[in-house]
Amino acid sequence: MGFDPMLKGPCQPILLFACSLIICSIVAAAGRIPEGFLPLFNGKDLSGWRGLGHENPKKLAALDAPSREKKQREDNADLHQHWRVQDGIIINDGQGVFLTTAKDYGDFELLLDWRMIHPGSDSGIYLRGCPQIQIWDPDNPKEKKNGAHHGSGAMWNNNPGSPGRFPLVCADKPIGEWNRLKIRMLGDRVTVHLNAQLVVDDAVMHNYFDRGSPMFAKGPIQIQTHGGEMQFRNIYLREISENE
Repeated sequence: MGFDPMLKGPCQPILLFACSLIICSIVAAAGRIPEGFLPLFNGKDLSGWRGLGHENPKKLAALDAPSREKKQREDNADLHQHWRVQDGIIINDGQGVFLTTAKDYGDFELLLDWRMIHPGSDSGIYLRGCPQIQIWDPDNPKEKKNGAHHGSGAMWNNNPGSPGRFPLVCADKPIGEWNRLKIRMLGDRVTVHLNAQLVVDDAVMHNYFDRGSPMFAKGPIQIQTHGGEMQFRNIYLREISENE
């Protein structure tokens, strides 16, 4: 139904106000695409994503084609039981396989917003299929022994005592507020900003699945959650070329 510019009376400002609210909500949900980046999330559905759990990429690649296809069908079915899109936001119930890009990436910059709904929840961003940029509740007493009080944004699965395993500062916002991650990965080196604060400074990311081997050259980006509802939006990626 079109808007009648000849409409007069009190209805006109009400309609104008309603239209402005709709436009603002669409812009807020979609976000503004940063220059040079491409959206990984279209704001409407999970196109471009697939289901995949915590899998060793080498073992996954060793599967024959029928086994790999069967597993992917099962993982995709699991994905749609626990992940959904509502009002421009990706929502996970704290269970299920991980939200995984259909495409593999080498060097890149990644931007995304995340919000923790329930205290004590746990999440993370797998880079090239390897865990992970840790997201957790710094005030969770059960995870203090693991270092949660240091905050989110670092590579908790790195070898103990190594640079980047814990963030340089605790930059998390309170539960229920949106946080923004900026991740840059070049080779095996990772730099992370959380809420515009540097939390990992060009630290080597270790290969979780084979500590004696270098990081995988390419792989998917995965969003992992467990323990409570997590939300994500404004997911953008810029691939970095070799000569950049």
